[in-house]
Amino acid sequence: MVKKEGTEIIPTEILDKDGEVLENPLVVVFNKPYVFEGTTYEKVDLSGMDDMTAADMIAANKVLDKTGGFTFLPEMSLEYACIIAAKAAKLPIEFFKGLHPKEAVKIKNRVTAFFYGTD
Repeated sequence: MVKKEGTEIIPTEILDKDGEVLENPLVVVFNKPYVFEGTTYEKVDLSGMDDMTAADMIAANKVLDKTGGFTFLPEMSLEYACIIAAKAAKLPIEFFKGLHPKEAVKIKNRVTAFFYGTD
């Protein structure tokens, strides 16, 4: 199924290797619509993480360092996940910082699962 978010079409389902329809794990569907800068979002597409490099992760660490945040495992922190999600979705970091806590945790879990998931 394809749903419309603003003016961008985001696939909410993907096909597996056998042609079976699966939910797209990199599309986070919100429990309720989220309004940011006058646009209503029902979901956010994080599939841009597929195109990221280690350099993007290093840049996210530098942003995290500038905020004064410190953690031994930055990829497990909410702030780091928001930085990565912002890059992946091509949205400002403020978009993610304004999310309801439950939605923010969904984002964090998807980013973390992306990094630590198996192929």
